[in-house]
Amino acid sequence: MTPHPILAIDHGQSRIGIAATDELGIASHPVETIHISRTDPLKRIPEIAAQRNVSLIILGLPLRLDGSEGEAAQRVRNFGNALTEKIPNIRLEYSDERLTTTTASEKLREAGKDTRAQRDIVDQVAALEILNGWLDENECG
Repeated sequence: MTPHPILAIDHGQSRIGIAATDELGIASHPVETIHISRTDPLKRIPEIAAQRNVSLIILGLPLRLDGSEGEAAQRVRNFGNALTEKIPNIRLEYSDERLTTTTASEKLREAGKDTRAQRDIVDQVAALEILNGWLDENECG
């Protein structure tokens, strides 16, 4: 069984969405959106991880639809390497994040959020999709 809490990251070029499980792994929820132009994610994510006593970080890997890696995946791997240097005591894993932002946008639209209202939370919801997908694959079968 995976120790909790787990932090999930949806890494984008301008915003980073964060989601997490609770300490028992019963629930997962959106946490924060980091605006890269205003906040250094390599400082903020270690702070969040420490505050929440995180045991594992799941970083969404933007694979192409055919499953191969392109420039976006390489940017995320570079970020993952830099993050691991900042917090070497927390294990980091990558998880396929194909279509998570699309799914997150659809769910927010279904919940009545228009495109403008989505902007600040869509990355958190995408991180939640990454987290729940990883949990489904690794803890439920």
